[in-house]
Amino acid sequence: MSDFKYLFAYSIPLMTLVSISYDGILTFATPLYAFVFIPILEVILKDYDKEYSEAQKEKRLNNIIFDILLYLNIPFVFGLLVYGFWVLETKSLMPVEMVGIVLSLGILFATNAINVAHELGHRKTLVERTLSKLLLLPCLYMHFYLEHNFGHHKNVATPEDPATSKKNQSVYHFWISSVLKQYKNAWQIQISILKKGNYTYFSIKNDMMWYSIIQACYLAICFLFFGISGLLFALATGILSFIFLETINYVEHYGLVRKKLASGRYERVQTHHSWNSNHIIGRIVLYELTRHSDHHFKASKKYQILENKKESPQLPYGYPTSILLSLVPWLWFRIMNSRIPK
Repeated sequence: MSDFKYLFAYSIPLMTLVSISYDGILTFATPLYAFVFIPILEVILKDYDKEYSEAQKEKRLNNIIFDILLYLNIPFVFGLLVYGFWVLETKSLMPVEMVGIVLSLGILFATNAINVAHELGHRKTLVERTLSKLLLLPCLYMHFYLEHNFGHHKNVATPEDPATSKKNQSVYHFWISSVLKQYKNAWQIQISILKKGNYTYFSIKNDMMWYSIIQACYLAICFLFFGISGLLFALATGILSFIFLETINYVEHYGLVRKKLASGRYERVQTHHSWNSNHIIGRIVLYELTRHSDHHFKASKKYQILENKKESPQLPYGYPTSILLSLVPWLWFRIMNSRIPK
């Protein structure tokens, strides 16, 4: 029964449903839940470690319930997106209420769309990788699949990785550099793949071209059915979602570097090249993303068997609190710089 703790990940969609359904302060239910209630819970509830035996790992890997819990996010994400559009079109909302709904959907997309897409994007089956890209669509970040899998995991904790934040780099500067450079890197990766397969730029195999077309069609549909307000709504929720993602990237890799060897190559990715967080609520809501060190050590490892690596640098707070702290650069530097491993 303890495996059903991951049902708690649906608390974000539930809060988003409240945000869209009600007026006034309740339109901010999701950000209040994510950045006030969850941090309080993480202070109250104790973290715990559990090492799985090989038999337990095998059992968890063969338990389809862990996959179903991921797949169910797809109807929740797209259902709430359509409901949000409908409310925007039919209800008379105050500007502040619109802000609350946009923030709520942005958080939903960052956690239950991009984060789940991240997990599915590391899977081997075509169906799961396709579902990953589908979840990235409303986030306007489909290129994340290419750059993350073929760029970030290869270059993490090096100057070549735009998703690794540097020591004393503010999160605001990081947003700009990471978003732009990751998009550029995704195109470079795509062109390299095309060349290796002897395909031209305009080949049907050019996924980046397809991502651009599909996302443009999504925005066009939003405009066609909901007008300029629908288009702005889609753009705002998408941009917010990947800004939240990049803030998480910032927190996960801040100031950590891999050594360059005499051969000119970088040392192999180890568990001390990502920040780890074992705070219980963040772990469950984000499908163990916070055990990020183990994920980078072995990217193919499914979320249900990720473990807390004691040798990894540990974040002093959970992800929600760390995100808020990162928005105040001088405070973030003061807390984190001394914790960066020598």
